[in-house]
Amino acid sequence: MKGTNSRVEDTHHMVGFTVGNEEFCVDILKVQEIIRMMGITKIPNAPDYAEGVINLRGRVIPVIDFRKRFNLPESADDNDDSRRIVVVDIVGTTIGLIVDEVSHVIKLENDCVSPTPESVKSSGGACFSGIGRMGEKLIILLDVEEMFCQGELSWAEEAA
Repeated sequence: MKGTNSRVEDTHHMVGFTVGNEEFCVDILKVQEIIRMMGITKIPNAPDYAEGVINLRGRVIPVIDFRKRFNLPESADDNDDSRRIVVVDIVGTTIGLIVDEVSHVIKLENDCVSPTPESVKSSGGACFSGIGRMGEKLIILLDVEEMFCQGELSWAEEAA
């Protein structure tokens, strides 16, 4: 029985999504839900990566454009049919992340996850908790709680 419990702890259960040509994933326990794109209300004086807020069943949820937050190139194809909002909990604040497409739930064994290289961490990649390997494909593991500096979500807390 003990072996079964340790086996579960050795597996990362993640929600995978793509932005541009890159694949990312976030701990499944941080994801509240995944929704289709909807009307977003702009917020004056918000950071450029902040798209605004949405009304999700009576709750006001701040929405971040993942592509803008990480300075990824703009997409020529803004197909709202495949784009999604991944609703996550970041240290008690609910935030929506706009991504190009949600792929699937990913199960990664510990031996398929490498630490984030120090050169990546030092150049603004502190929110990358590791690099996962699925065959020849590399997937960036995100720590959503490290995506924003202290106080950087104050506009979101005020908007909600």
